[in-house]
Amino acid sequence: MTSSTLVGALPAEDSLERRAYGKVFWRLVPFLMLCYVIAYLDRVNVGFAKLQMAQQLGFSETVFGLGAGIFFLGYFLFEVPSNLLMSKVGARIWIARIMITWGLLSACFMFVKTPTTFYVLRFLLGLAEAGFYPGVILYLTYWYPAHRRAKIIAVFMSAIPVAGIFGNPLSGWIMDAFNGASSLQGWQWMFLIEAVPAVLIGVVVLFYLDNGIARAKWLDADEKKLLAREIELDQQHGSKGPHSVAGVFRDRRIWWMSLIYFAFVMGQYALTFWLPTLIKATGVRGNLNIGLLSAIPFICAIIAMNLFGRSADQRRERRWHLIVPALMGAVGFTVAASYTQNTAVSLTFLSLAAAGVLTCAPLFWSLPTAFLSGTAAAAGIAVINSVGNLAGFVSPYLIGYLKDATGSTQVGMYVLAGALVVGALAVWWTPKELVNR
Repeated sequence: MTSSTLVGALPAEDSLERRAYGKVFWRLVPFLMLCYVIAYLDRVNVGFAKLQMAQQLGFSETVFGLGAGIFFLGYFLFEVPSNLLMSKVGARIWIARIMITWGLLSACFMFVKTPTTFYVLRFLLGLAEAGFYPGVILYLTYWYPAHRRAKIIAVFMSAIPVAGIFGNPLSGWIMDAFNGASSLQGWQWMFLIEAVPAVLIGVVVLFYLDNGIARAKWLDADEKKLLAREIELDQQHGSKGPHSVAGVFRDRRIWWMSLIYFAFVMGQYALTFWLPTLIKATGVRGNLNIGLLSAIPFICAIIAMNLFGRSADQRRERRWHLIVPALMGAVGFTVAASYTQNTAVSLTFLSLAAAGVLTCAPLFWSLPTAFLSGTAAAAGIAVINSVGNLAGFVSPYLIGYLKDATGSTQVGMYVLAGALVVGALAVWWTPKELVNR
């Protein structure tokens, strides 16, 4: 009788679990994706502005690359404090603060006249936005246990290719359609118009997000109990990680994870900052045309990200689901660099590179969150993300410097391919027992 009772209870338990996680997904993930689309667009639209801005202001490739990358120095300095503050004051207030301040700063780029102003604003934008991405990763650990995170983070990070799919054509259209209106250049209008949603959505965050399961009025008591139990069990597994902020900095695994993430971010930001320039170099003319073609690699990426994320969770296997896309990115960069004058070939392999490097980022976070929990998770995620994102400084600057020095982006793309191979090897050397959950 006991056995039959238990068997009869299982479908009800499954139904409750599906309902609870369904509510969490539709309440949080699309909204967080929207926030990240806006964040990523405001972070990388400088790559599209370059098509007009660099020539009109007389910025060299090196100046532009340094300005694009200096964002990540500000990002690096404030990321750990930002995540720790979010764990204290709550996601609702802190994410709203981040979005409103970066929106206002992004609009200020329309006033750039000199390299110094460009550098200062990029640095301040990095300070303002620091903590948003690792904050959201931390926030998702409040709702989802480790065995569900790869798929959810992949869906969330689909915002990056979505920003490319819609943002690049939008940026190209704004720059062409508004160029000269009210005595402003097209790139100035682009910065102004694309900054407005960040401020507006930042205000919405204050009324929409909940700080955790207990405060979610849209969940019933049984749903809250189930979700809280799942998180509690997951945190017990996280006990094999560090238990304090100081312990995070002493843990060699954190620095190993930072190395892996650095290698992957090298490819990610080189692609997102320089893709319009790489496509233009194949002979494509017109900002709108460049924007439309730039959307193709991001469409390929959004498909790959979600296929790999779903597969990783179903199989509870993390390493090979990272190694394969990293090597895809390396092959894509290598072949695209060898056919820079052929639009069809270059675009095909840039699409392979995009599918690879943009898939690496969401799947990567299944590794450290498998052994981090509590306050250590807030600090550990921020440390890994801040150190890894220094590649966002190195990568654009390196590509710009090598392009000025050699007259070509070829050498820089070969370097990016090498970085992705290093990242793949580092993942392979990570013990599967640590991360396969």
